[in-house]
Amino acid sequence: MLDLDTPLGKVVGTRTAKAMAEELELHTVRDLVRHYPSRYARRGEMTRFTDLEVGDRVTVLGQVRKVDTRPMRNRRGSLTEVTVGDGDGSMRLVFFNHRHARLEVGAWGLFAGTVGSWHGQLQFSHPDCQVLDEATDAEEWATAMLPIYPASKSVSSWVVQKSLKLVLGDPAAAEQLLAADPVPAQVRARHGLMSLARAIWLKHHPETPDDVEQADHRLKWDEALVLQVTLAARRRAAALEPGIARPRRTGGLADAVDAALPFELTAGQREVGEALAAEIGREQPMHRLLQGEVGSGKTVVALRAMAQVVDAGGQAALLAPTEVLAAQHARGIGALLGPLGRAGEIDGDPAGTRVTLLTGSLRAAARRAALAEVADGRAGIVVGTHALLSEGVDFADLGLVVVDEQHRFGVEQRDRLRAKGTRPPHVLVMTATPIPRTVAMTVYGDLETLTLRQLPAGRGGVSSSVVPVAEKPAWLDRAWARVREEVAAGRQAYVVCPRIGDDEGKGATEGPDGPDPGDGAPPETAQTSDRRPPLAVLDVAEALASGPLAGLRVEVLHGRLTPEEKDARMRAFATREVDVLVATTVIEVGVDVPNATVMVVMDADRFGVSQLHQLRGRVARGKHPGLCLLVSELSTSSSTGTRLAQVASTTDGFELARLDLETRREGDVLGAAQSGRRSGVKLLSLLHDEELIAAARTEAAALLETDLGLAAHPELAAAVASLNAGDRADWLERA
Repeated sequence: MLDLDTPLGKVVGTRTAKAMAEELELHTVRDLVRHYPSRYARRGEMTRFTDLEVGDRVTVLGQVRKVDTRPMRNRRGSLTEVTVGDGDGSMRLVFFNHRHARLEVGAWGLFAGTVGSWHGQLQFSHPDCQVLDEATDAEEWATAMLPIYPASKSVSSWVVQKSLKLVLGDPAAAEQLLAADPVPAQVRARHGLMSLARAIWLKHHPETPDDVEQADHRLKWDEALVLQVTLAARRRAAALEPGIARPRRTGGLADAVDAALPFELTAGQREVGEALAAEIGREQPMHRLLQGEVGSGKTVVALRAMAQVVDAGGQAALLAPTEVLAAQHARGIGALLGPLGRAGEIDGDPAGTRVTLLTGSLRAAARRAALAEVADGRAGIVVGTHALLSEGVDFADLGLVVVDEQHRFGVEQRDRLRAKGTRPPHVLVMTATPIPRTVAMTVYGDLETLTLRQLPAGRGGVSSSVVPVAEKPAWLDRAWARVREEVAAGRQAYVVCPRIGDDEGKGATEGPDGPDPGDGAPPETAQTSDRRPPLAVLDVAEALASGPLAGLRVEVLHGRLTPEEKDARMRAFATREVDVLVATTVIEVGVDVPNATVMVVMDADRFGVSQLHQLRGRVARGKHPGLCLLVSELSTSSSTGTRLAQVASTTDGFELARLDLETRREGDVLGAAQSGRRSGVKLLSLLHDEELIAAARTEAAALLETDLGLAAHPELAAAVASLNAGDRADWLERA
């Protein structure tokens, strides 16, 4: 008897099961029934052949309009051309020496293959075909909605469909197979949800679009509830961990930090600081996400929290994504603390602590010294990169973990640093990429969120413009003139390029730690045969220094430089020894040079929305107004041109965060980069299902607050365990 855990090899045969596993990641009956159609084809409805692009692997529904078989001119055999279409579009199928016997004029069929082109006309060469017979396929024709499944080279859409018939033969079979429903009956009743079996049946056998909509609504609840229960259980487990209270102490390092600040804290910084101070003062470990606009002063808030922990006898670790940013944090904190950050040195204050930098590039002697300071507790504030996560980095009493730019790290990395505490430390995660509510409830759902919107007073503000060089080439000349004007006024500029140059791969951009696929940039920005390679730092710097910026002090910064070289060049820029810094996105996060007032982003269309917002945040950090110029060769009327115009039109990071979500795939947000595992989310949309996710979050919390917790709902517990398969899930038992 079949059940959801039955291997597909027992259902569809060894060969097909192997192809499904290798190419579609389908292993069990459960995987198969949750392999949903990507769309539905309807007889008489245009298949939109004109929307297809060369290189797409697709399945289309069409009717045979013409069949022409003739001998080939230059070799033996025959060539058969079949024209198929539906509505106004058409395409050509090409077969050499054979074709599907039932491809006759008037026949309807499903055709799958990789779209090619011949003399400007779209075509499939030797496509997979499934001719639809109104007699044998009466059920499909009766529904008028044919499911088209995500397929592969060896597993076509109709192979998936026929395989599903073996396990979901009729509604009664579906009810028997899917009797165990992960959504509890009371939750289904409260929200008017159909049974799982009914939803799965309708998803694969709809008669109307309304059937699909209702099935999707129920199946989204499965995904949202399982995910929210997982996150709620993590929060609950964290709340049960015994931590150490680190209350604020009057007259200590925290007060000294406040006294040393060269500016007045904003109301937002004070409010957030008070919330953090109160939570750090409790035994229950804090788990907070601090999101804020670029330049809103999150680092100062974090420093005040770190000082409080040091006052209470603990250590604080600040994890930064790049060596450039880690070194800048260490210098900035050290400069602010002065003698209080050099305890043990000749000019140090014995009442203070030590600020220690730990990165992967430290030489052996410096690394040994840093590790010793961390291990014996002399280093109260430890700033580092991924090197902090390494074996051999041991803390005397880790009391607070601060993760800067969390989107550059995974959950596992955060947990690895937490595990270095003898007791669970407090955790503060920071991001300058504002997070839509749905993302905060999912990707960061195990953290409680604080928001910092207010910018410090005295900032000049930044304006942005798109420079469409294909349409207005003179604007680029004007951009370089503006750079010269700013430098002549005593200020500095950044020029940002997608890649480094020389023999580097020409399709990838570079992120703060190396090649970056582009921060969810739309497919339109990908490297294609009709576009030149992305502009490179080395090439652009040379051209500028000998051309429009001749006579200015131009320097480069990129990821292939040694840490010492990067640090030296950033120092030179910060001390105004460099006028123009031509860089990759190594400057994207945290770099703070108040005198820099203009940024020119070359090939801006190759960057994502959040990345552009982060880059723009590097200018106008002082009293002078800033300018960001987004240079692109794409048309202003294209979708990417429109996206750039939207970025230029606002500096509201929260508004741009929603735009970013619209341009990114859901998997980019909920995928392995954040969770470290498959998210289990196929239908749920972070953009459109905000209220559903919020409702599921409320239901999840309520379910776990009962005496029995998940023990009262074994089907839901099994679904949660399946999502977390491979992890140590002790927290589930405690939840």
